[in-house]
Amino acid sequence: MKLEPLFDNVLVKRLDADEVTDGGIIITDQAQHPRMEARVVAVGKGRPLESGKNKTMTVKVGEVVYFSKYAGIAVEVDDEDYIILDEQDILARVKE
Repeated sequence: MKLEPLFDNVLVKRLDADEVTDGGIIITDQAQHPRMEARVVAVGKGRPLESGKNKTMTVKVGEVVYFSKYAGIAVEVDDEDYIILDEQDILARVKE
């Protein structure tokens, strides 16, 4: 199954949390906090405007973004976990 976000929604996949600190301490699953960092998997076409055109999306597929802690809806597709975010819930993107 393939998931296509509509309007100004963005489909992201959360990046894996580090399991070992820089000092070598192993972090158990229970002690890890979910990362608010994700890679953009798919982007909607933008919200329709009165002019008949769609709002331009500011994020692109492949970018790494940060989003607010309680934003989005978690979904599972083909045993993979994703989050559907409204574009305005994205706080920043990583520039490489």
